[in-house]
Amino acid sequence: MSDVVTFSKQDGIGIVTVNNPPVNSLSQEVRAGLQESVAQGNADADVSAMVIWCEGRTFIAGADIREFGKPRREPYLWDVVQFIEDSSKPVIAAIHGTALGGGLEVALGCHFRLAAPDAKVGLPEVKLGIIPGAGGTQRLPRVAGAKKALDMIVNGTHIPAGEALEAGIVDEIPEGDLKTAAIEFAKKVVAEKRPIRRVSSLSVEVDSPDMFEKYAAGIARKQRGFLAPFNCIKAVQAAAELPFDQGMKREQELSAEVHASPQAKGQQHIFFAEREASKIPGLPRDTPIRNIRSVGIVGAGTMGGGIAMSFANAGIPVILLDMTQENLDRGISIIRKNYTSTVSKGRLKQEDMDRRMELISPTLSYEDLKDADLVIEAVFEEMGIKHEVFKKLDDICKPGAILATNTSYLDINEIAAVTRRPQDVIGMHFFSPANVMRLLENVRGEKTSPAVSASVMKIGKTIGKVPVLVGVCDGFVGNRMLSKRTREAFFMLEEGALPQQIDKVLYDFGLPMGPFAMSDMAGLDIGWRNRKAKMDKLTPRERECNILDKICEMGRYGQKTGAGFYQYDDKRKATSDPEIEKLIVKHSEERGIARREISDQEILERCLYAMINEGAKILDEGIAARPSDIDVIWINGYGFPIYRGGPMFYADQVGLKTVYEKILEFQDRYGAEYWKPAALLEKLAKEGKGFYS
Repeated sequence: MSDVVTFSKQDGIGIVTVNNPPVNSLSQEVRAGLQESVAQGNADADVSAMVIWCEGRTFIAGADIREFGKPRREPYLWDVVQFIEDSSKPVIAAIHGTALGGGLEVALGCHFRLAAPDAKVGLPEVKLGIIPGAGGTQRLPRVAGAKKALDMIVNGTHIPAGEALEAGIVDEIPEGDLKTAAIEFAKKVVAEKRPIRRVSSLSVEVDSPDMFEKYAAGIARKQRGFLAPFNCIKAVQAAAELPFDQGMKREQELSAEVHASPQAKGQQHIFFAEREASKIPGLPRDTPIRNIRSVGIVGAGTMGGGIAMSFANAGIPVILLDMTQENLDRGISIIRKNYTSTVSKGRLKQEDMDRRMELISPTLSYEDLKDADLVIEAVFEEMGIKHEVFKKLDDICKPGAILATNTSYLDINEIAAVTRRPQDVIGMHFFSPANVMRLLENVRGEKTSPAVSASVMKIGKTIGKVPVLVGVCDGFVGNRMLSKRTREAFFMLEEGALPQQIDKVLYDFGLPMGPFAMSDMAGLDIGWRNRKAKMDKLTPRERECNILDKICEMGRYGQKTGAGFYQYDDKRKATSDPEIEKLIVKHSEERGIARREISDQEILERCLYAMINEGAKILDEGIAARPSDIDVIWINGYGFPIYRGGPMFYADQVGLKTVYEKILEFQDRYGAEYWKPAALLEKLAKEGKGFYS
């Protein structure tokens, strides 16, 4: 018998206990132990029924991540689940905490399911680029109906016990001690001689003959480019249309297809990369963490308001400061409007909204920030204004308070230098909208203390962000790489491409939008202002590539003005604009550049390889600790398709030798000023290695 699964008896009930901390994952030892224990219960004449129970804080919470990417070992989970279902004696699952993935599949193999009131169940495999492969797509529709199963499996969502009871996934939600209740339930099943209910023998309830086709069409835009969600639909459809054994075979075929796909590798890479990003290399384990119980935010604009919501959502009180009552009122009004919208969609209760609004206290006085544990500046992106704010914060804030700036590219060291406490200053770069976007790019300066770095990483996780720690440079990691892509996109406009062609190439690659559509959405005036601020650092060609300047001088700032690179109707739907095309062609003529046809492949390579090359420089300089940190930043902050694993992972998939040789080709065509290979990229390519090998 496995050490992690034990078998005991109580009043004629066999108790199969899983104890595989921390989350009772389905390792090979657990799978074998479950099968052996159920076999033992069936062979014991003194046992009339069995309960599967888990020690610790949760039921089986999924697969053992240590087995990802390794050859499968027997017993296979689908065989174990079938073995449980085939038991000649009733088997009851007692679910507390979470029953996720294989954990729910094990529970569905049982004949009855009880759940604690606060338990949750789900099949989240799709988030790793795979589908449930141990009968989840075949059994869940048989207890919950095809529609509910599709919603859960395709979206990978967890549902609470009450909803699971209503859907028929669990049979009862007992109060009190769950283990005791499960044993009593088992006795009752035996006493009442209830028939064993094998889920595989049930039929699937289907709303309409074309529901699967309609469901696929309904997710087509949201799940664009993904393989796993559509294989999930096919698998559930098989459950509805095929006998169970054939449905299981179809599930295995569909599961094998996604398991072998680059998408699964990319999504699983990001799963591990996000975990790794929270670890700070070289930071001692005993580094003290500062307790952040209250937060001050300077600036009630779009970013400041979104940041305030992020903390209020986590139950942390916020003092929101602005310089005028008008700005403050507008900021609070927008926050309230955002929450109200969420309530109207049924995603937030009114009482929760009220509680969150109460946590946000508006003020016009810096004095009200004197006791805050963390103060985040979110004002205009101009160094002089930042200096003024930090001098005031330095005078007012208590000793030990963390002073953070939300700057997206300015020098943290220069900001810290105006204070008497540079060790307490750090960058906390939120992404817009801050209450929605998951990425938090934390930027430590030269003098930032380890305790401050560790503290902002922890608070980032507390407020539901994916925090990544990086070093100081212009644009940090994300925007520094983005600037190279933007440069090439504008150069290609001069050379012969048009905005819609470049945008389509990157959209088809899997990004939510291309560079020009993105600029229109963000506001061209923002990019124009940043460009003017950096004009003295630009090369002659970059200065003369002034298409953005010309468009902004026309008063076209993007969606907010109804026109930018594209024209927009009252619903902000974009159409290409002949006037902009004429402007671009005329610009090329004035610059003496003969326009040519640029292939989609060249557009993709110049945009992506410029980023990858810059990423290699960032790694070489130590701005990012790991290539996976860069991937996490681009997935969570810039919409890089998760199924491609991030730019550095994608580079490895393409092959660094291929990337390096193409960069050398671009160097010959467009100049070493823009296309000199990063030393790290050159080294790895020549050694036949990748960023991850």
